[in-house]
Amino acid sequence: MILVAKKMHTVSEYFFSEKMKKINNLKKKGEKIINLGIGNPDLLPPKSVIHKMKKASELKYANTYQSYIGIEKLRDAISNWYRKVYKVNVDSTNEILPLMGSKEGIMHISMSYLDKGDKVLIPNPGYPTYSSVSNLLEAKIIYYNLCEDENWIPNIHFLEKMKNITKVKIMWINYPHMPTGAKITLNKLEEIVFFAKKNRILLVHDNPYSFILNNERPLSIFNIKEAKDIALELNSLSKSYNMPGWRVGMIIGKKEFINNILKVKSQMDSGMYYPIQIGAIEAMKYDLKWFDNLNIEYIKRRKIIWKICDYLNLRYTKESSGIFVWAKIIDGEKNDHIWSDEFLKKYHIFITPGSIFGKNGKGYVRFSMCCPVEILKQAKNRIFS
Repeated sequence: MILVAKKMHTVSEYFFSEKMKKINNLKKKGEKIINLGIGNPDLLPPKSVIHKMKKASELKYANTYQSYIGIEKLRDAISNWYRKVYKVNVDSTNEILPLMGSKEGIMHISMSYLDKGDKVLIPNPGYPTYSSVSNLLEAKIIYYNLCEDENWIPNIHFLEKMKNITKVKIMWINYPHMPTGAKITLNKLEEIVFFAKKNRILLVHDNPYSFILNNERPLSIFNIKEAKDIALELNSLSKSYNMPGWRVGMIIGKKEFINNILKVKSQMDSGMYYPIQIGAIEAMKYDLKWFDNLNIEYIKRRKIIWKICDYLNLRYTKESSGIFVWAKIIDGEKNDHIWSDEFLKKYHIFITPGSIFGKNGKGYVRFSMCCPVEILKQAKNRIFS
């Protein structure tokens, strides 16, 4: 008998991977399932992006292995984009590492800086991949609480009082926050940076939702001057430019950090497909008007989801950002998994239970806006009828 590695017992199949199998089986049986659970943008990238990519795919060298650090023009485009949208200067030669999606960046960073038994601060609720990767590397997870009454922002005073805080190696943060959509102020971000610097913690800011339904200035961790000493930032074009399947992400950080992460990354892939790099370069040329037009569509979608929440007596905030609506179950069943399963059975609509993001997500559900208005209206009509 061949035994699986012991660490595999600490992780399970990704929730959405497992759930989509069940949903696809229901569809095969003829059920018309509406999926409001997954954050998978359905809109197209800018037309010129697709055109540039198609044209690049016909070049003789398009299918060859590419540089592990991306072509120079891509890194220059990322640097220019950060200067334009975040008002942050980034050295395109030494401080940028393109990724095939930011999810792989979570693994690369963790493999570069975590040894077995190292401590990691992970938000609760938060993106499940932070925990899964930490468990795979046999790191010790310390969950820090995010609470609705504190707008889902870390309580630095509480963190300072934690035992052995100086032994923490990495702290993950993510704003605008997934799954709640909470935003953070520059002052609060500054507090977290100072906390990480004081305790010599590598602070990683996962930042893919800056521009979606955010009526405030988009923030980078590097808007804080001291941040480059101890911080990295993950970013992605998936949500910003409707390119999730293209797998275009990046790590931003000082040369020392980037070089260490590159040692891992260069063992795990052979560079990003050239036409995708060309498409990404074109996407980042678009100014903020692109996001204005994108948000017009998301506003329409969000209004329908808000109406559904009102009808179901789910409590939500209208101040959140990103592509989700995070809502609290007020009446009836408070077990969000049971609530979600019963909702799927009754209406053939899948909504994500909040507790998959951590214990502090218990009693909440998450709606995705990655669904056309026409389908959202169908969902509303099913519920209201």
